[in-house]
Amino acid sequence: MAAGNVNPFNASDSEEEAEQRQDGADAERSPSDEAQGHRMGPFSEPAALLSSNRTSPSVEGIPASGAAVAGIGGADTRVSVDAIAAQLLRDQYILTALELHTELLEAGRELPRLRDYFSNPGNFERQSGTPPACKDQGVGPGGPLTAQVQDRKRRKKDAVHVRDRAGSISTLDSLDFARYSDDGNRESDERVAVLEFELRKAKENIQALRANLTQAAECEIPSQERKNYKSSPEIQEPIRSLEKRALNFLVNEYLLKNEYKLTAITFSDENDDQDFELWDDVGLNIPKPQDLLQLYRNSGNSLTLHLDTVDVAVGVDPRDLPGDCCIQEPVQQTDIIQRQQQQEVVQELEYQISLLNSEKQSLAEQIKKLQSDIQALQWNVSSDPTATVKSAQCKEDPRFDKTPLDNGQYLDIRGVTDADDTLNTTKTLSSTTTTTDCTDGTTTATPPHNKLKSHSPQVKGSVQFDQPNRKLPPAFHQALLSFCRMSADSRLGSEVSRIADSEHSVMLMLGRCLPHIVPNVLLAKREELIPLILCTACLHPEPKERDQLLHILFNLIKRPDDEQRQMILTGCVAFARQVGPTRVEAELLPQCWEQINHKYPERRLLVAEACGALAPYLPMEIRSSLVLSMLQQMLAEDKADMVREAVVKSLGIIMGYIDDPDKYFQGFELMLLSLGDPSERVVSATHQVFIPAFAAWCTELGNLQSQLIPSLLTRIEKLLKGEYGLDEHKLHMYLSALQSIIPSLFAVILQNAPFTSRAKLHGDVPPIEVTRFPRPASPLQDVATIVGSREQLAVLLQLYDHQLQHEGTTGWDSLLWVVNQFLPQVIEIVGRINVTSSTCVHEFSRFFWRFCRTFGKIFTNTKVKPQFQEILRLSEENVDATAGNGILTKATVPIYATGVLTCYNQEEDRKLLVGFLEDVMTTLSLSHAPLDSLKASFVELGANPAYHELLLTVLWYGVVHTSALVRCTAARMFELLVKGVNETLVAQRVVPALITLSSDPEISVRISTIPAFGTIMETVTQKELLERVKMQLASFLEDPQYQDQHSLHMEIIKTFGRVGPNAEPRFRDEFVLPHLHKLALCNNQQTVETKRIDIATQLFEAYSALSCCFISEELMVNHFLPGLRCLRADMEQLSPEHEVILSSMIKECEIKVENKGIGEAQGSISIAASLVGEDAKTKFLSKMGQLTTSGAMLANVFQRKK
Repeated sequence: MAAGNVNPFNASDSEEEAEQRQDGADAERSPSDEAQGHRMGPFSEPAALLSSNRTSPSVEGIPASGAAVAGIGGADTRVSVDAIAAQLLRDQYILTALELHTELLEAGRELPRLRDYFSNPGNFERQSGTPPACKDQGVGPGGPLTAQVQDRKRRKKDAVHVRDRAGSISTLDSLDFARYSDDGNRESDERVAVLEFELRKAKENIQALRANLTQAAECEIPSQERKNYKSSPEIQEPIRSLEKRALNFLVNEYLLKNEYKLTAITFSDENDDQDFELWDDVGLNIPKPQDLLQLYRNSGNSLTLHLDTVDVAVGVDPRDLPGDCCIQEPVQQTDIIQRQQQQEVVQELEYQISLLNSEKQSLAEQIKKLQSDIQALQWNVSSDPTATVKSAQCKEDPRFDKTPLDNGQYLDIRGVTDADDTLNTTKTLSSTTTTTDCTDGTTTATPPHNKLKSHSPQVKGSVQFDQPNRKLPPAFHQALLSFCRMSADSRLGSEVSRIADSEHSVMLMLGRCLPHIVPNVLLAKREELIPLILCTACLHPEPKERDQLLHILFNLIKRPDDEQRQMILTGCVAFARQVGPTRVEAELLPQCWEQINHKYPERRLLVAEACGALAPYLPMEIRSSLVLSMLQQMLAEDKADMVREAVVKSLGIIMGYIDDPDKYFQGFELMLLSLGDPSERVVSATHQVFIPAFAAWCTELGNLQSQLIPSLLTRIEKLLKGEYGLDEHKLHMYLSALQSIIPSLFAVILQNAPFTSRAKLHGDVPPIEVTRFPRPASPLQDVATIVGSREQLAVLLQLYDHQLQHEGTTGWDSLLWVVNQFLPQVIEIVGRINVTSSTCVHEFSRFFWRFCRTFGKIFTNTKVKPQFQEILRLSEENVDATAGNGILTKATVPIYATGVLTCYNQEEDRKLLVGFLEDVMTTLSLSHAPLDSLKASFVELGANPAYHELLLTVLWYGVVHTSALVRCTAARMFELLVKGVNETLVAQRVVPALITLSSDPEISVRISTIPAFGTIMETVTQKELLERVKMQLASFLEDPQYQDQHSLHMEIIKTFGRVGPNAEPRFRDEFVLPHLHKLALCNNQQTVETKRIDIATQLFEAYSALSCCFISEELMVNHFLPGLRCLRADMEQLSPEHEVILSSMIKECEIKVENKGIGEAQGSISIAASLVGEDAKTKFLSKMGQLTTSGAMLANVFQRKK
C-alpha cells in the first residue's frame, strides 16, 4: 500500500487503553456469549481476500513483521510464531496477539492456536488479570511497536466520539447485561473496551476496502506510460479522476472563502456528482491537503524533498508474501547525497538573505538620519522662524500620530485655521516629491505624477519660496496666518488639503469622494459622471470600493431614459473589455441581479439590456446558466412590455454565444414563450432577433431540419386535432416562427449543396435582383447576412439555379428533405384546416408566398407547383360532378392560388392563376359543391388591388359561360369583389356584367345578382351608378313576372336588411322602406303558410336592422309603422314570440312620433334597446332568446349608423 495510507488491520490499542483495562482484565470468562465467535468471523475473511492484492510496507528493506519478532524475542535465533503466540496468550497480551493473528492472516499463514482462541467468545467474558503493558517490549530494530502505539493513539482519538453512540456489531446482541451489577465499574470498562475495539475494527475494515478502490483508481495508467511521462517532462500526464475531485473541492473552497458565491454555485452545479461539503467524498482514505492559497504560497518558497516513506504500523515478512507482490526498493545512495547537497545550498542561501536583511536595516537607519540632517539644514537656510514651533507641535499634537491613509503619498497643503492648529507649509525635496511625517520625523520620497512633472518642473534641491527680510516672532507669524480661513478638520477639508501624486492615490481619492459627489449632481446631468465612476471602479484596488462604485453607477439615475441607458451600457462594455470575464462576473453581474425586481421599469430595462451587452465578455458557463436564468425569469414575470422586449433581444444575443447543446430545449421553450407574449412589440422582437439567432445556433448543432422545424410542424398538427376547436392564435404563432426560419433553412441548403466547394469569388459576379428575396424583418433574416456577404450569396445563387435547372437534386440531402418530407407534410396540414377561417388561410398563404420567393422561381415551378397540382388534379377530363371535388372544397385551393401562384407576377404566372381559378369555379359549380374555397380565394386576392383586373377577367369568363350554374357562381362572386374595387372599375366592368346577368334567361341567375346590386348600393357614391342599380332592383320588385317569385322576394328582403343601415339615406328612405311596406302588405295575403312565415321572418330581421337608423316622422307614420303592424298581424298567427317584440317596437315608435321634439333632439335611437318598463324589458330579453332567426341580423338591432 502507498505510504500514508492507513492499514486496515492495524487493530492494536494504545498504551492508555491497555493500562485502563488492567483492572478489568481479571474478570471471569463465561460461556453465555458463544455467539460472539460467529460474529468475529467476518473480519478474518476480508483480510484473506485483500492480502493477495496488497503489499505491506517495509523500512529500508527490513520487513516490519521481522522487526516486530526480533523486538519481542530480543535474540538472534529465530523463534517460532506459534511459541510467540502461546507466550502472548499466556501473559494475557490479548490485543497484541490479535494483531499478530491479523498480520498472519494478511500474509496467508493462519495459526490454529490464535484462530481457535479468537473464535471462542468465552475467552472475552471475564479475565483474571492483565500483565503489564507491552510498551517496553517494542525495543527491537525498526521500532515497529512504537509506531503501533502511536497509531493506536491516533485511532483512539478518532473513535472516542462514537463510543457511546453505537454498539458492537459482533457482540452487542449476545452480551448479557443483567449479569453485571450497576456498580460494577471494572466489568463496564471491560465491556466498553471490547465494544470500542470491535467498532474500530469495523471502521478500519471499511477504510481498507475504500483504500483498495483508491489504489485501483490511482493505477489506471499503465506503468509504461508513467515511465514515459517521467522521462519526458514536456508530456503532461492526464488528470486522474481522484486528482480532479480533489482540485474541484479545493477550488470550491477557495471561491467560498473569497466571496465568489455565484461562481461557486455555478461550479457546484456543473459538478453535481460531487459533494463539496464532505472531503471524504473526494476519494477513499485520502488526507486533506492545505487550501489553495497555502499551496500557491508554498509552491515557490519551499524545496520539496521527495523522500520515500512507508507505513510501519504493520509489517510482513517478504518471504511470507505471494510471488507477484512487489517489495519497495531501498533508496539509492546517490539520491541521498543529492538531497543533502540541496539542503546545504538552501541553508547557505538563507544565511545570505539574513545578512542582506540586516544590512538593509542599517542602511535604512542611515538614510533616515541623513534625511533628518538635510531637513534641519533646509530649515536653517530658509530662516523659517516657525520651524521650531512646527517641530514642537508635531510632537505634541496627537492628530499626527495617525498614519496617512494612502501611505503619505500626497503633497500636503494644509494650513492653519486657528491658533491651536499646526502650521504646515508645502516643502518639496530634490527631484522627488516628499512628505514630512511628523510622527517619526522622517520623509517619504515618492515619484511625482507625470502631469505634475509637466506643469511643475522641478530642479535638484528643494523648491525655494521668497522669504521676507523680517524679524517677526514665530508666535506673531502664527497668529497672523490664523486669519487665513482654511480648514483641514472636516472630511472635505482633509481631501482638499492633500494632492495625490500618483495614479494609485488618485484612484483612492476618487473612491472616497465620488459617493459624496453623486447625490449633489443634478439628475439631468449625472450621466457626465459615468466615465469618472467607471474609470475609478476599473482601477481601484479595493473590492469593496469597486462594488460601491458600480452600485452607484446602476443607481445613478432614478429612471434613466434611452440615451442615459445607452451611456451606462457603453461604459459597462468598456469596463468589461478592460477588466476581463472574471471581474465582470464577480462585480457587474451582482449589480444586475440586485436590480432585477426593481420597482421602476426603466431600471429593470437597464438590467435586461446589460445582460445582452455583457454577454460577449462573460465566462462561457455563466452565459448559459446564470444569465440565461435571469433573462428567463424576467421574461416570465416582468409586467412591462418594454422590459420583456429588451429581454427577448438579450436572449437572442445569448443564443449567438451559447455553446452548450443541452440548452437547446430551454431555448426552444423560450422561443415559444416569447411568441406567445400578449405584447406585439415582444413578438416582433422575437422574430427580428431571437428566432434568427436561435436558428443559427440550431444550424451549427445540425438540428434545424431534424428537430426545430419538425417540432413546430408537430405542434401545428396537434392544434388541428384539438377537441375544442382550432386555436388560431397559436396557429399564427407557430406559422410565423416557421416564416422567420425560412431564410436560415435556405442558407443551410446553399451551404450544404454539392456546388459549395466551387463557390469562389472571382471575376464579375452578377448582382442579385432587388426583388429576388422578400423584404426581411431584420438584418438577421437577410440571407446575405446569414451566408456571410452579398457577393458570396450571388455566387451561390448562380450555382443554385444552374444546379436545379441542369443537374437536379441527386446527393443534395438538405434539399431532398425539403422536397420529400417538409413540403408534403405542410401541404397535408393545409388540407385539414377550415377553409372558412380567413385567418388560417391568410397565414398559410403568407408562409407559402415567402417560402416560394426565398427558394426561387425554378424551385417553385419544378418542386412546389407539381405537388399541389398532383393533389388538386385539375384537368379537362375531371370537370364532371364526381371527380376531384373533395380537395377542391378545402383550404388547399385558396392557399395554392394566393400563396404559390401569386409569388411571381409575370404574364405566364398570371395566366396560370386565371386558368386555375376558372377551372375551380367551373368544377365547383357543375358539381354543386360548396363555394367556400373559391370565396376564400377571391377574398384573399381581392385585398390586393393588383389582382382586381385579374379577378374581373375570371368572373367575365363565368358571365359568358354556357352553364347557368357557372353564371350563378360568377354573380355571387361579384358580391365579394365589389367592396374592394374602385368605383371606376365598378362602373366599367362590374355593373355591365351584373346587368347582363340580370337579364339572363335563367331566373336563378337573375336572383343571384341581387346581393351584388345591394353591395353596390352600400359602397358606391356615384349617383349615376346608384340610379342604374335602383332601376334594376325596381324592375325585380315591380315587374309582374316576378310577383310570384318567392325566392326573389326572400333575397331582396335579406339584401335590404343587410345594406339598409349602411346605404345612402335617400336610397333607404325612398326605396327600401316603401318596398318593405309593400312586401309586408302582400305577405298578409299569402295563402301558403310556409312562404308566409319565411317572408315574415326575413321582414322581422330587416325591420330589426333598420330600427337603429334615423327615420323621419313622415316615413315613420307612412311606411315604417304600417309595415310593422302588417308584420305583427302575420306573427300573431305564425310566431307569437315575435309578436311580443313587434308590439314593443310599435309602441316605442308611437311614443317617438308623439314626442317629436324629443325624437329630433335624440336622433337615431335603438328602439329595441330602449323598451319602456321593467316588464317589457324582461319579456323582450326572454323572447329574444327563443328566436331562431339569424344572429347576425339581430345584432344589427343594437348598432347605430356609422
